[in-house]
Amino acid sequence: MAGTPIGDVQDAPPRLAAELAEADVVAAEDTRRLKRLAQALGVTPRGRVVSYFEGNESARTPELVQELLGGARVLLVTDAGMPSVSDPGYRLVAAAVAEDVRVTAVPGPSAVLTALALSGLPVDRFCFEGFLPRKAGERLSRLKEIAEERRTLVFFESPHRIEDTLAAMAEVFGAGRRAAVCRELTKTYEEVRRGGLGELTAWAAEGVRGEITVVVEGAPEKKPEEIDAAELVRRVRAREEAGERRKEAIAAVAAEAGLPKREVFDAVVAAKHAG
Repeated sequence: MAGTPIGDVQDAPPRLAAELAEADVVAAEDTRRLKRLAQALGVTPRGRVVSYFEGNESARTPELVQELLGGARVLLVTDAGMPSVSDPGYRLVAAAVAEDVRVTAVPGPSAVLTALALSGLPVDRFCFEGFLPRKAGERLSRLKEIAEERRTLVFFESPHRIEDTLAAMAEVFGAGRRAAVCRELTKTYEEVRRGGLGELTAWAAEGVRGEITVVVEGAPEKKPEEIDAAELVRRVRAREEAGERRKEAIAAVAAEAGLPKREVFDAVVAAKHAG
């Protein structure tokens, strides 16, 4: 597989032109865009060019694996960036690996890493969440699942959903949580907008165009609450009465209070012995 430019064609990895010229089969997410890219790079693929996109990925994968098993050199490219990263590719790679076929990559531009580098947010640890669910309820549920994630978060989003997504993030993460909306990266109208999620939601209400990557600051570290042992025991018992097992209740109370589970466990055991 090979990474392709996310905007500026001059960012194409040097090996891309050679791989396009030498491959026996080029599997492209959009064959028309591939043709334009090849022309810009001054190369003509000598091999067969086939489409490989979300709609035919499952059906075409076995065909491409057979080409690989027959000794063909298959090159997989998507419209922009690295295949498999919120783009077609995972199924083919997994199927090739299952058949013990060698898989390698031509590194290239990445919207994820580019946005992270430009965001001004911590990048020592991060996680990529891709596209959030389209339905409002499902989107909120997913955000609540990662609300306490300490690592910097990276998302892809479409222009017509960005306002709703930022509003949902502000609701779940807090309007003051820092973020950066990066659009049209490496293109003529590249823009990086930084600020709190509430501020960015208001900005997005005016309308946003282009390819969008959102980078959000991770959750702040929780400071342990000053709770006495009796209150910890009360919270655990309340959860037990509601149907939770003691182990889960202790873990939940410890997480809420920002305390080690052992400390809550010891308080429960001491209370039990005290009668």
